[in-house]
Amino acid sequence: MVRVAVYVDGFNLYYGLKAGYGRRYLWLDLQSLSTRLLRPGQRLQKLTYFTARVRNDPAGERRQSDYLDALTSHRPLVTLVNGRFQEKPRSCRGCAATWTAYEEKETDVNIAVTLLEDAVADRCDMALLISADSDLCPAIAAMKRIDPARRVIVAFPPRRHSADLKRLVDGYLHIGADKIRRSQLPNEVRGGTGAVLHRPKHWS
Repeated sequence: MVRVAVYVDGFNLYYGLKAGYGRRYLWLDLQSLSTRLLRPGQRLQKLTYFTARVRNDPAGERRQSDYLDALTSHRPLVTLVNGRFQEKPRSCRGCAATWTAYEEKETDVNIAVTLLEDAVADRCDMALLISADSDLCPAIAAMKRIDPARRVIVAFPPRRHSADLKRLVDGYLHIGADKIRRSQLPNEVRGGTGAVLHRPKHWS
């Protein structure tokens, strides 16, 4: 049985889902989706979800927090790895207005480190990367150098692709609407504290 480790680039997937389908599929069961992407003879060994906590948007923070709690409570195989949002001053040259924007940081590094740690520790036979971020190419190349026999497959989120990733990996696929539609969390999930978490109306 081939042991498969799945690595989910949270924001790359999030923006792909929004571009393709709006908000209706954001209540996504990542373990169910990952299992649907496997072939006979493959077993989901581990699933790591890389994201960063939303800042400066209380409603968005609550939706994200509820989703992550629902996901990890319903699917214990899912491990979260958090990056961060960094404040970035912005200004308008025309009107001299200034404001603070937030830039997501560390996701690429966290994915790269986890890929290499898993390769060195022999935690999987195949890596399945859900992303279209070509910045991950050096980490994948390093993983292949560590163990050339270890296969790396990339699953592109909706409306996302990367020619550089296609050239580097052993295979690729595009995640279709049917698999996403069939991989939704229940509308109500009991969270880690015992509270019932509801699919946000905003995501209907």
